[in-house]
Amino acid sequence: MNNRERILAVLNYGHYDRLPLVHFGFLDETLERWESEGHIKRSEMPHIYDGSPDEEKLTRMLGFDCNYHNVFSPSVRLEPPFEPKVLEELPGGYRKVLNRDGAIVLDSDDNSSIPGEVDHILKGRKEWDEIFMDKLRYFDDRVNRARVNCGGTLKRFDQGGKDYLLDPNRQTHILLHSGSLMGVLRDYVGLEHLSYLQADDADLFDEMIEVNAELCYRCTETALASGVHYDIGHFWEDICYKSGPLVNPRMFYNKIGPRYRRITDLHRKYGVTLTSLDCDGQIDRLIPTFIENGVNVMFPIEVGTWGANIKPWREKYGRELRGVGGMAKRMFGFDYAAVDAEIERLKKLVDLGGYLPCPDHRIAPDAKWENVQYYCDRMRKEFGG
Repeated sequence: MNNRERILAVLNYGHYDRLPLVHFGFLDETLERWESEGHIKRSEMPHIYDGSPDEEKLTRMLGFDCNYHNVFSPSVRLEPPFEPKVLEELPGGYRKVLNRDGAIVLDSDDNSSIPGEVDHILKGRKEWDEIFMDKLRYFDDRVNRARVNCGGTLKRFDQGGKDYLLDPNRQTHILLHSGSLMGVLRDYVGLEHLSYLQADDADLFDEMIEVNAELCYRCTETALASGVHYDIGHFWEDICYKSGPLVNPRMFYNKIGPRYRRITDLHRKYGVTLTSLDCDGQIDRLIPTFIENGVNVMFPIEVGTWGANIKPWREKYGRELRGVGGMAKRMFGFDYAAVDAEIERLKKLVDLGGYLPCPDHRIAPDAKWENVQYYCDRMRKEFGG
């Protein structure tokens, strides 16, 4: 079996010869640390990002099989995006920056976290009608210009990428990114404004949801109608934090749920029976919306301080709910004993079926190179390899 076949077998409760070892990429600070310690040379691997040839090389060095987040991504955000530019230099090395989403953020050269948002271009109906609506219109190049890793070479979809994806013997699983139905709107207007907008201008709020969802649907439809069989549909949201959702779960169920269903029905029409969703934080109160509307693979199941775990979800929602993630990546910063204990915990979850362990986000800067290698070696001994 190849890794593509193994991943699909795990998530479909099928037979597999061994458990595939997957990860979710690396933070830049992690790569800088590993280079300073002499484990890698960035000059020899300058382009390490999801699905890149250099990342595949690093993946093999550590002992993983692949990055789960191997995504074909049509452009489902603003086109053209805003041109990033510095708006104001501030004391202490900080500056106000306009980003590609039209948000004004506070940033600095040594900032390794999410920049703080201080303002947004999109404030109401005027900016929506005059600026944002046009940037969210569909056109074919949103799909045609998207690039895919073709066995070590990045190619546009319409310039060789489609031919590679059509190869029935390709070894690599491909997730089809079908957009974001709420998280991206938060990026455009900010969390506070998005929360008030539901009451202050309900018509605009609903229109933003519909226009964005229609763009996601059209891009997904074009990608699927091309003849390529994608292995797993995929959404991104990131609308939760450590204590729960950043959005009202009832609103999310009523307004966003049907839009998920429309797109997952499209997945199923073209034979894609698995749809995963990338959402950080404590997602428990949003799972009913996901699972009832065809989103059946939770990712990356951040363990966090709240102890996220697929087991109680499986008990509540049954075998339709699958998962990728849930390995507490912070153990990479401890010692071998901590890694051993984490693997023992994971063994019981793997036994549930439909679950693929994966570090529960990008591997962080405190991760020790030798601990990551030890994890991969131990996982192979436990689950075959």
